[in-house]
Amino acid sequence: MNKAYLVLSDGTVFEGQSFGAEATKTGEVVFNTSMSGYQEILTDPSYYGQMVTMTYPLIGNSGINSEDFESDNVWLSAFIVKEYSQLYSNYRADKSLGDFLKEQGVIGIEGIDTRMLVRHIREQGSMNAVLSTEIDDIDNLKKMAAAIPSIEGQDYVKEVTCKKPYEWTQKTWTIENGYTDCTAPKRHIVAIDFGIKKNILRYFADMDCKVTVVPADTPFSEIEKLNPDGVFLSNGPGDPEPIVYGIETARMVLEKYPTFGICLGNQILGLALGGKTYKLKFGHHGGNQPVKDLETGKVEITPQNHCFAVDVDSLGDRVEVTHVNLNDNTVEGLRHKDYPLFSVQYHPENGPGPQDAAYLFKRFIEMIDNNK
Repeated sequence: MNKAYLVLSDGTVFEGQSFGAEATKTGEVVFNTSMSGYQEILTDPSYYGQMVTMTYPLIGNSGINSEDFESDNVWLSAFIVKEYSQLYSNYRADKSLGDFLKEQGVIGIEGIDTRMLVRHIREQGSMNAVLSTEIDDIDNLKKMAAAIPSIEGQDYVKEVTCKKPYEWTQKTWTIENGYTDCTAPKRHIVAIDFGIKKNILRYFADMDCKVTVVPADTPFSEIEKLNPDGVFLSNGPGDPEPIVYGIETARMVLEKYPTFGICLGNQILGLALGGKTYKLKFGHHGGNQPVKDLETGKVEITPQNHCFAVDVDSLGDRVEVTHVNLNDNTVEGLRHKDYPLFSVQYHPENGPGPQDAAYLFKRFIEMIDNNK
C-alpha cells in the first residue's frame, strides 16, 4: 500500500493508505450509512463522479462476485473506508474488493478517521475533494480541490446512459435457481435510462414484463413507436435541472402512458409537472432513511442515494405528495390527481426489509393493467 491524501475543498487534509488503483481523482465527497452492499454502491450509476465514504468501519469482508453488478461499470471516483479487509469470505465471491477497484481504475483509501470526515460533512455540507496516490504536495492538492466545479448545473446523465436500446428479461436471483429469464411477458415497459440499476429491471421481469431500455435522450416519437403499456423513468446521478431533454420527454409521456419514476426519475417528473428542485446540504445516502407513507401512515426504512430534492412548495394543486422523509421532511413521493402517474425518491429495488417497498412495483403493474 502507498500513502494517499484526501484534500477537501475547504483545505481539510486526511492521510491514509491506498488500495485499488494508483491515480489522482476528483469528486464530491458524500457518506453512505449502509453496513453492507458495497458492491451495489460501487456499480450504481447514481454515484457518478462522487467519492463515497462508508460509515461502517470494516469494508471488503464479503469480496466481489461477478453476478450482482447493478451496471457494467464502477461509476464513483473513489471509495473511502476506515479499514479495508483484504481477506474475504463469501461462497459467491470471485475476487477481493481491492483487486476489483484496481481493475476498474478506482482509488480506495483506508486508515483515515471516517467518523471525523463524516461529522465534518454533516456540519459543513458535502464538498469537493481531490484524492491522490501520486501527488504529495499538499498545497498543490488544496489548489486542485478548490478549483473543482460544483455538480450543480452539470449533466451527468449523458455519461452513464446506455448508447442504444436493449431488451431485458432477467429476473431477480434466487438460491434455488440463480438468475432466470421471464419467458412469457404479459406487458411491455419502456424504461428511460438516466442511470438505471439492473435490479429495477429484474423486478419488472419478475412481474411478467418485457422491458425495453432506451437512452436518456430518446425522443417521445421513438417511445411511441415501441408501443409500451407503461413508461418508467429511472434513477441517475447529479442535478436534474440540466436534463432538459428528459424533462420534455416526461411531459409528453405522462399525458399518454402510465408512468413510474424512481430517484432522479422522481425529480424529473416533479420538474415536468412544473415544480422545482434544490440541492440538499449533504444528501441522503444509505440504507436507513425513515420515510412515511402519508396515505397508510406506515413508516418504511428505505435505501437512498440522491443530492437533490423536489421543492414541495413549487408543486401545483394537482400534484400530491405521498411520502415524506422523517429526518428532514423532504419530498419522498409524488402522485398526480389526473394522470396515472406516481414516483418515489428512494430505491425500492434495493430490497429494504427486504420486501417493504415491493408494493410500488405491484402498484405500477396494477396501474398499467387498469389502463388497458
